Amino acid sequence: MSYPVNKSDAEWRAELGDDQYSVLREAATERPWTGELLDEERAGVYNCAACKAELFKSGTKFDSGCGWPSFYESVRPEAVELIEDRTLGMVRTEVRCANCGSHLGHVFPDGFGTPTGDRYCMNSLALGFTPES
Repeated sequence: MSYPVNKSDAEWRAELGDDQYSVLREAATERPWTGELLDEERAGVYNCAACKAELFKSGTKFDSGCGWPSFYESVRPEAVELIEDRTLGMVRTEVRCANCGSHLGHVFPDGFGTPTGDRYCMNSLALGFTPES
């Protein structure tokens, strides 16, 4: 698929650190309970760490107990791309940034008690955070 932001692997490697490149461009997963944004509680917007596109609002973040930042919906449905993922012997739904195609994490239908019932389980390394002024 073609994305509005399209860079070569060399360009992404030059812009992202090794860990971020691994998550964003190679669909790796950071270890649970290690992400800097897991306990972020300020009001603001979460964006793609690769291209800065807005992805989630702080008001949709919730503590799912899974070890990764969790949200019940994206800032707009078209802000993320949902793709069937059959790796690791299971069927999941991968979440990518619709602006640059970077891997963000996965969405699961187990966000019990949320307005949508969804849990967007995101890697902290895939996100940036801009607090409200």
